[in-house]
Amino acid sequence: MNRRWLLLSVLPCVWGACVTPPAVLSGGAFSETTVEEAQSRDLTGQRVRWGGSIVATEPGKDETCFEVVSRPLDREARPRRTDDSDGRFLACAAGFFDPAVYAEGREISVLGTLQATTLRKIGEYEYRYPRVIAENVYLWPKREPVPPYYYYGPWAGPPWYSVWGPWPYW
Repeated sequence: MNRRWLLLSVLPCVWGACVTPPAVLSGGAFSETTVEEAQSRDLTGQRVRWGGSIVATEPGKDETCFEVVSRPLDREARPRRTDDSDGRFLACAAGFFDPAVYAEGREISVLGTLQATTLRKIGEYEYRYPRVIAENVYLWPKREPVPPYYYYGPWAGPPWYSVWGPWPYW
C-alpha cells in the first residue's frame, strides 16, 4: 500500500522533470547573460537563448530582423507571462520570415550569438539594442485564453429554482 502512495507522489515530479525546450532551442551550451548586461558591456561572441514578445518584424534583402521585448524564459524556454523585462533586443536570422505570421505580440525564442550593440530610436529616445545573430528562431503557438470563472452564489443552483420557481417570483 505504501509503495502505491510513494509511486503516486513521485510520478508528478518525474513528469514535471520531462518538460524540455523544443529541439531547435536546446542545442549546445549558452550563457545566462541578460539583455541588460549585454547593453552595458561588450559581450560579442557569447551564445545566448533569449525570448519575448515581437514588437516589429523587418524583412531585409538576405535576413529578417525582429525587435523583441525581452521576457524571462520558463523551463521550456518559452517567454513567461509577466511584465518583467530586461529591455529590448534585435534578433536577425537568415532568410525571409513573413511579418504577417511573425506579427506584433507573438512570442518567440531565439538561440544565437551576440554581436555589437546597435543604436536605434524608440520615439525620440536613443536605445542601445543588443543584436543577436539567430541560428534558430522558434515561434510559439498562441496561448488560449483562460475562460473566466463565474460564481453565482449559493441560491443560484437548481434546488432553489426547481422547488420555489425562478427568483424573485416565488
